[in-house]
Amino acid sequence: MSIDAGQLEKLYILSYSDPEYNTIAAPPFFALINPETYTYRYRVEFSDTQGQGTSAVSLRFNRIPPQEFNFDFLFDSTNTITNILTPPIPVSDQLEIFRRQIMQYQGEVHRPYYLKIHWGTLLFKGVLTSMDIEFKLFKPDGSPIRAVAKCSFRGSIEETLRVALENPMSPDITHERTVTASDKLPLMTKKIYNDQQYYLDVAAFNGLDSFRNVPTGTKMFFPPLK
Repeated sequence: MSIDAGQLEKLYILSYSDPEYNTIAAPPFFALINPETYTYRYRVEFSDTQGQGTSAVSLRFNRIPPQEFNFDFLFDSTNTITNILTPPIPVSDQLEIFRRQIMQYQGEVHRPYYLKIHWGTLLFKGVLTSMDIEFKLFKPDGSPIRAVAKCSFRGSIEETLRVALENPMSPDITHERTVTASDKLPLMTKKIYNDQQYYLDVAAFNGLDSFRNVPTGTKMFFPPLK
């Protein structure tokens, strides 16, 4: 998908039927307007079991849950935002399209779709875990004409890469590279693994919110896959 660099780039979501993010399952869903803010949340969980009669505890590492990503989607049928002359799609229908593509259980894969969220330098892979809908404006008959969907997502990566990232005993420990002005992460990934499909996971491994515009001089680590 190409987007004209001279135009405002809209946030959009792509749905995939497989955890490797190879097969697109539905047309992209574009935000009516881009969110004003979005939030990433990272957590580390520790076990704080404490013996009876003790005054403190040495926390023991338990796990690192997937990162969480939150933002709001606006749905509107007043035409005051887009100024489109054609009749607007009712808010209830817009919400149903969104729910069907993004959150609904899909019988052919026995689960909701995997998702990629794209916006400028943002690229997030995961699933939608919750959605709260707040209706804002109504017609005289009570039909909603504006709503906000407050969405929460959790990160998801393919199992083979997760195992590789968690393997500290590999004899081929980790490749380290320093980003130069001409380097692009997909090409760097291809040079390391002879396959660029893992560039998004390399970005996540290095704590990057996006694979684009990695600053020159950044040290990138490429974990072993075998």
